[in-house]
Amino acid sequence: MSELRQDPTTKIWVIVAPERAQRPQQEVKKRRVEELPPYDPACPFCPGNEDKTPDEVFRIPVATESPAWDVRVVPNRYAALIPACGVARREHGRFFRRMEGFGVHEVIIESPSHNTPMALMPYEQVEKVLLSYQERYNYLKRNRMLRFITIFKNHGWASGTSLAHPHSQLVATPIIATHYHQKFDIAHDYYSDEASCLYCDLIASEMEQGQRVIAETAQFMVFQPYASRVPFETWIIPKDHYASFGLYPSENLGDLARALKDVLLCLYHELDNPAFNYTLDTSTTADEDDPYYHWHLRIVPRLTTIAGFEIGSGIYINSSLPEETSRRMKECCTSLSGEGLISLCPVTSA
Repeated sequence: MSELRQDPTTKIWVIVAPERAQRPQQEVKKRRVEELPPYDPACPFCPGNEDKTPDEVFRIPVATESPAWDVRVVPNRYAALIPACGVARREHGRFFRRMEGFGVHEVIIESPSHNTPMALMPYEQVEKVLLSYQERYNYLKRNRMLRFITIFKNHGWASGTSLAHPHSQLVATPIIATHYHQKFDIAHDYYSDEASCLYCDLIASEMEQGQRVIAETAQFMVFQPYASRVPFETWIIPKDHYASFGLYPSENLGDLARALKDVLLCLYHELDNPAFNYTLDTSTTADEDDPYYHWHLRIVPRLTTIAGFEIGSGIYINSSLPEETSRRMKECCTSLSGEGLISLCPVTSA
């Protein structure tokens, strides 16, 4: 039987309708990792092709003064926004406001290997990727015209990626999207009413119930939200309160790397290397010390397609119960525990 559930962090309603998973679907062939070469001479992100990208703005070398690299960050050659313009708003009539396309758009090349997705990377490599995220975030936030920084990853063709080589992206903008304004306002109102962080209290409630918590590490909790918008939507959230990813202690990013890699490995095995997006949801650059927001990493598998009802109503239909999908993820954690999956400790449902 279907349910309507409300996300406490956005106040958005979601329909959870497991019976819709039984609808007939045409099978979509996915390209397996094994079909990709470890090096592609035509790929601009592969080693030796550095001249095919704009000049890098950051790198983590294999060793000091080494020309070899583990992670590179370069401006996006096909950037959505560019820094060489202004932020003045212009009005063209009562309803028509515009700005020049000011901002920063970068690509984080996660590995020299063309065919090693993050799910199969060593923990140390994932940690280097996260350190690169934080390095670029903290560098770009110095420009006070950049009010919000979005770090995200698209994996698989259904996610919107255009290149197979493992990479993430960063887009820094002079505006804050309405979606985040709503999240910040809800968190602020909750803090005003309860004198506590909405997300900290949500962590405590999820841990108390235990039905949707997949695992926990020393510093992070992994769970699937009560009002998940899509099947297997998974959050990794720090137990300690920090509004900004930029201010989070870098020494804890190794723990995040282990949690992230292991969750992606479970999704890789459980769902046959699905397409997914993940985003780092963080505070604005001006409000990093605010007590009411709490940064987290949100993984959204692309197992379904947004259709007419979602577009027309703004309400997502999730064809899986998060209580059921989180149970499957716990079982996957346990089954893979002998294959290098060492950092996640599955919790027992209450």
